[in-house]
Amino acid sequence: VIAVMNVVEETPRAEPQKEEEASPPASQQPTDPASPNVATTPEPVVADAVDKSTSKSADDEPEYEDGRGFGIGELVWGKLRGFSWWPGRIVSWWMTGRSRAAEGTRWVMWFGDGKFSVVCVEKLLPLSSFASAFHQATYNKQPMYRKAIYEVLQMWVILWVWQRFGQVAGPGVGLRVPGHGEPAETAGPCRGHPSAPRLSPAPGATRCFCVECVDLLVGPGAAQAAIKEDPWNCYMCGHKGVYGLLRRREDWPSRLQMFFANNHDQEQDPPKVYPPVPAEKRKPIRVLSLFDGIATGLLVLKDLGIQVDRYIASEVCEDSITVGMVRHQGKIMYVGDVRNVTQKHIQEWGPFDLGMGGSPCNDLSIVNPARKGLYEGTGRLFFEFYRLLHEARPKEGDDRPFFWLFENVVAMGVSDKRDISRFLESNPVMIDAKEVSAAHRARYFWGNLPGMNRPLASTVNDKLELQECLEHGRIAKFSKVRTITTRSNSIKQGKDQHFPVFMNEKEDILWCTEMERVFGFPVHYTDVSNMSRLARQRLLGRSWSVPVIRHLFAPLKEYFACV
Repeated sequence: VIAVMNVVEETPRAEPQKEEEASPPASQQPTDPASPNVATTPEPVVADAVDKSTSKSADDEPEYEDGRGFGIGELVWGKLRGFSWWPGRIVSWWMTGRSRAAEGTRWVMWFGDGKFSVVCVEKLLPLSSFASAFHQATYNKQPMYRKAIYEVLQMWVILWVWQRFGQVAGPGVGLRVPGHGEPAETAGPCRGHPSAPRLSPAPGATRCFCVECVDLLVGPGAAQAAIKEDPWNCYMCGHKGVYGLLRRREDWPSRLQMFFANNHDQEQDPPKVYPPVPAEKRKPIRVLSLFDGIATGLLVLKDLGIQVDRYIASEVCEDSITVGMVRHQGKIMYVGDVRNVTQKHIQEWGPFDLGMGGSPCNDLSIVNPARKGLYEGTGRLFFEFYRLLHEARPKEGDDRPFFWLFENVVAMGVSDKRDISRFLESNPVMIDAKEVSAAHRARYFWGNLPGMNRPLASTVNDKLELQECLEHGRIAKFSKVRTITTRSNSIKQGKDQHFPVFMNEKEDILWCTEMERVFGFPVHYTDVSNMSRLARQRLLGRSWSVPVIRHLFAPLKEYFACV
C-alpha cells in the first residue's frame, strides 16, 4: 500500500478541481469505524435552493456541472460523520436507482461494500490526497477498509496504465475503467451533449439515446428516422447487431450479469454466472417452492410468460393452499410440511431448475420482543430450506443452469443475518417494494438470480401511489403506506395511528381489494372460501410483493421457454 501511495500522490489529476480542502489530522479520525454503508448519509440540498426559473426537467439538466469538480468516474476520498475518510468513485445518479444529487453534492459508490451515498463536495478529496486521508489504524483493524483500499488501488493502477499506454482521457471525460462501463454496447453514456434531446424507445423501456450522438454514430438522419417510428425499437432490441459505428456486443447478456454481480458486505465468492440459453434450446421451468404461501412465485412466472413444467410447493396453511389451488386451477402439487420432505422425494419430483422460499420471520424479526432467533422456534426452518436446496442442486458435473432465492426480513439480528449468509455462501440484496409499489416493504434476498442487485425500476403498470390502488370515491391520506403485516393495526399509519383513507368525510382502513393492488396481486386474488377480511390480510402480510419478484425473475426469460 505504501509503495503505491507515493505514486498516487505524484500523478496529475485528469480534471481540474476546486482548491483541495485540508484533511483532518489523524488524531481527529475515529479509530474504530465501520463500513460507510451503516453511516448516516448526508441529505441533498433542498429543492427550494435550486433556481425555479429554469424550464428544463431534472433529467435533462447536466450532471455535476456546478464548477466544483469531482466528475463522474473520478476516484475520491469521502468523509461521512463518525467515520474515517473512505475511498470511493463518483457515479451518476441513474446508477444508484435513486434521485439526482442536488447541486454541491455527488453520488459516491464506496469501495469495499459497493453501497451508495450522497456526499457534499466539501467532504470529498481527490485520490491523490492518499497520505493525509489514509488511516493506518483503521487499515489494521477493519477488513472492509482493507478491502476498499486494495480495490481502489487496483482500479487506480488500471487507470494509470490505460492513460499512460492506451487512450488518454480528455477534458470532461473523467476516469473510467476500460471494459467496466456499458456492458451492452461499445459506446458508453453520452456526456458530450448534456443538453441535447434524447430518443426514448417503446413504453416500458429504460434506456434512451442522445439525438446528436445517434446522427454521429449511426449516420446522418438516423435520429429523425427513429423519431418517425412508432413505437421505435432501439438499437439493443433491433434485429441487426451493427448500426453504423454502434455495435451491440455479442456477449452483452453475460457482461450485464457481471456488471450487477453481488459484491458487498462479507467475503463471499460471487455467484456462478450461467450463460443465457439459446432460444431454440430453452425448456419449461421446474420449480421447488418451500414456504410457498399464496403462490406468488407461480403468479409472477406466468405473468412473465415463462412456461412452467412442474411446480412443487410445500405449505401448511390451509387458507394459502386454498388460494393456490383455486387461482392456479390445480397446477400446483402440494407436498405438506417442509420437514417431511426427504432426499428421496426430491429425487422423485426433480430435477429442478429453480428453488425458492422464505421461512417464517416471527422468531427472526427484532420487532418481536419474544423472538427466539435462528436456532430456536420457527427460525430453525431456515435450515430446512438449506437442506432441501442442497438436495435440489445439480450434482457435480451437471452444468445446467440452476437458480435459487431465499427471502426474509431486513429487521433481523446481525448475527442471524451473518449466519444465514454463511450457510448460503451468499450476500443478501436489500430490496424495498416502495420503489415499485405503494407500500414500504424492505426485505433481504439471497440467491444467484442474474442481476439481483441491479437498480429497481418501476413499469407503466406498477401502482406507485396509494391513490392508484383505491376504489372509486375514496381518497388516500398518504402516498405510500408502511409495511403491511399480519396484524390488523399495521394498516394504521404513523405514531398517531391514522387511518390511511378518507371516504364520506370519515377515516377508513384499506379494503382487501386495495391491499391486493398494493401488493401487485390481481383484484380478488385472495377472495376464496368466504375468508374474512382479517384472514385475507394475514395471507397478504406473509406474501411477497409481486413487482419485486417480477424484477428478480425477469432475467429467467433468457434461460427458459416462454409463451
